[in-house]
Amino acid sequence: MTTLYTAKKYAVPALEAHCVDFLTKHLRADNAFMLLTQARLFDEPQLASLCLDTIDKSTTDAISAEGFTDIDIDTLCAVLERDTLSIRESRLFGAVVRWAEAECQRQQLPVTFGNKQKVLGKALSLIRFPLMTIEEFAAGPAQSGILSDREVVNLFLHFTVNPKPRVEYIDRPRCCLRGKECCINRFQQVESRWGYSGTSDRIRFTVNRRISIVGFGLYGSIHGPTDYQVNIQIIEYEKKQTLGQNDTGFSCDGTASTFRVMFKEPIEILPNVCYTACATLKGPDSHYGTKGLKKVTHETPAASKTVFFFFSSPGNNNGTSIEDGQIPEIIFYT
Repeated sequence: MTTLYTAKKYAVPALEAHCVDFLTKHLRADNAFMLLTQARLFDEPQLASLCLDTIDKSTTDAISAEGFTDIDIDTLCAVLERDTLSIRESRLFGAVVRWAEAECQRQQLPVTFGNKQKVLGKALSLIRFPLMTIEEFAAGPAQSGILSDREVVNLFLHFTVNPKPRVEYIDRPRCCLRGKECCINRFQQVESRWGYSGTSDRIRFTVNRRISIVGFGLYGSIHGPTDYQVNIQIIEYEKKQTLGQNDTGFSCDGTASTFRVMFKEPIEILPNVCYTACATLKGPDSHYGTKGLKKVTHETPAASKTVFFFFSSPGNNNGTSIEDGQIPEIIFYT
């Protein structure tokens, strides 16, 4: 890094390029944060981007390295803002607490709850507490002393009641995925009055390529703005294994639009394997889809096709089928 500094100071582009190439070749998870700090300091966006890619792919190893606690607050925030970190939010919170303790020592402050909150500043708002399970939140952040009593209570209410109170923290999943979010809708028309009695709406599907599902689009009330409680699941049909689920809620505005309900983590879907999408809603009668399609194709600008095939789900079902019902949209990454 001293050589890169010299090359920058005396404007020697060839030496600068050679230094960046050398650092890129020696980039690993255990030095990614150290090199990221230097890349940002010396204005090397290409190297910084490669460091961030490495951190995305090996987040656990990267935050466990010594260099993580040495980064500055702006670098910490730049990482916490990313949607592509591959780590449980509870582990990420633990690493951020370690950083805060190191920062208190750098600033010669006593390592107290208040000072850790102070040095974290805006970084604390970038922790996605709603992505944790209630057990993870209770065992970690709730007892950390970094959150105020009111914030702890509001987050516990967010985990346990519906409609959920608004919290000041991001609930968007860290997808660990690249590319653009995609969405397919299997219905061609929307009608009114689909009722709920505690039974799940279900639809089976297969897809022609490996994807990761991050949520569903669901229909909302025909009676104006309303809050719903909902449990969403994806089950591998043959094994009867639940791959992911979320007990949550959503607010609708009374229109025939769909409303996003997201899983806490992406769910990997393998090609040509049958899965069941489930949604159990509690709330008033809603809109529903009709003129359903058995086959829905999503094309990207790169001309790659993702093809979904839908099948009715027999047994305990609220009535959703290929032709009509709930679960109009599947939100995914390829």
